[in-house]
Amino acid sequence: MEKQAQQAGYMWVPGATTVGVVCTDGVILASEKRVSYGYLVVSKGGKKVFKITDHIGAACAGLVSDMQILVREVEAYANLFTLDVGRNISVRSAAKLMSNLLFSRRLAPLITQTIVGGIDEEGPSLYVLDVLGSVIPDKYAVVGSGTEIAMGVLEEGYDEKLTVKEAKDLVVRAIKSAISRDIMSGDGIDFLIITKDGIAEESMKF
Repeated sequence: MEKQAQQAGYMWVPGATTVGVVCTDGVILASEKRVSYGYLVVSKGGKKVFKITDHIGAACAGLVSDMQILVREVEAYANLFTLDVGRNISVRSAAKLMSNLLFSRRLAPLITQTIVGGIDEEGPSLYVLDVLGSVIPDKYAVVGSGTEIAMGVLEEGYDEKLTVKEAKDLVVRAIKSAISRDIMSGDGIDFLIITKDGIAEESMKF
């Protein structure tokens, strides 16, 4: 029995399907709502997308507690930066800050894959981070247990000229495709839609 548990050990990592997409007029971050642990659905209303500043957000896959700790720290440092320097932190700096926090915890890592996105003076941008803080800029990204399925839909449908409205439809299709095949994802979608006007939070149940 113990040997079987070791062989299927990867099953006990919490699953998710979390997507980020850069559009012509902003960034969309989205994740489904299911919080699972192995074969148990712990919650059908978990939130995996977080506002960091008025123009930067993060979406995560992994342990919800670790996500919350990481985002809370980054939000605090971003606010301190604004008070100290007198201007808003850039998306690149927020991603690098998160990277440093993750790397500083490398001996007892925060179990979370993260997508940081937002809009600043350089325009909309997106960064993907792993558990140890690697920072990879990208136009679209998926993390979590539903990555392979959702990424296939994004690869086929993504275009750099997509508007936020068009990209939202693509994101919904990608996450719904993952939900239909990944048992650890489901129960709706949370969105952070980031434009030059600020952040709008939306939710979709199904």
